[in-house]
Amino acid sequence: MKRIFSGIQPSGSVTLGNYLGAMKQFVELQNEYDCFFCIVDQHAITVPQDRLELRKNIKTLAALYLAVGLDPEKATIFIQSEVPAHAQAGWIFQCVSTIGELERMTQFKDKSQGKESVLAALLTYPPLMVGDILLYNTDLVPVGEDQKQHIELTRDLAERFNKKYNDIFKIPEISLPKAGARIMSLQEPTKKMSKSDPNKKSTIAILDDPKQIEKNIKSAVTDSEGIVRYDKENKPGVSNLMAIYSIFSGKSYDEIEAMYEGKGYGDFKSDLAQVVLAELIPIQERFYSLIDSEELDEILDRGAEKANREANKMLKKMYNGMGLGRKRK
Repeated sequence: MKRIFSGIQPSGSVTLGNYLGAMKQFVELQNEYDCFFCIVDQHAITVPQDRLELRKNIKTLAALYLAVGLDPEKATIFIQSEVPAHAQAGWIFQCVSTIGELERMTQFKDKSQGKESVLAALLTYPPLMVGDILLYNTDLVPVGEDQKQHIELTRDLAERFNKKYNDIFKIPEISLPKAGARIMSLQEPTKKMSKSDPNKKSTIAILDDPKQIEKNIKSAVTDSEGIVRYDKENKPGVSNLMAIYSIFSGKSYDEIEAMYEGKGYGDFKSDLAQVVLAELIPIQERFYSLIDSEELDEILDRGAEKANREANKMLKKMYNGMGLGRKRK
């Protein structure tokens, strides 16, 4: 069975974009692949974090993994910092990568732009992500559109290591959702929906109050045409809402357009809110039953134990390939 690895940072609220671009895909893939899904908390500290808030976010994300439908009998769910091999592999890949290719990473440019000082880890965290993926003999990496560049770097560094040291790594492929890989802001639909957006009307978090979710959808930016029609270039706001509607309902854009022919945006937004809430409310109910449970801790303990076993096997091969330490049998 082919293997999958992916992870999400526990930094801020998990948005609809995170859910549709990654987590919903995780649930579908767990039935076909051997899956390792990680809470990548070491990536979160590339920017300053409040320690108590970070701890809360780690546990919240773990509970959400389960609440959206991940089954610990099918998928290995664990916290990155509980598997030391990740940081060790990250250092090795820093020694294989160059400053130039790290400076070309779009996310580094975006997050460092206009700042007088940034943490060194903001530049060097892509090699940690490479380690995350390659430690598990990964065949496929399901991520959002914004992570494509990092997977390309992963493939480059795997090939570089294989040629220079020891041919041990598979070259992983990227898996993008068929639709919704890039859910946009509700208020600025030419920008990606982001959990760090200060305008709370721009996003929908999975754990938002249902009334707030409905309110944000109804206040979403559209246009003056008043016609429900998919045209990403000329109607970015309406097209973004249609993309969300399509993923939640399973209906095509043509079907949605036909449903709202002769109707205004009011009816469309009202129905969209109900479609979204029909899926999110059961997730919220499952989340609150898990968040303070022993069940959650037991699942994470089992996940860390299995992840440590798998990651340490590959780390030994990496050490042997580079000549680190004593020869490991």
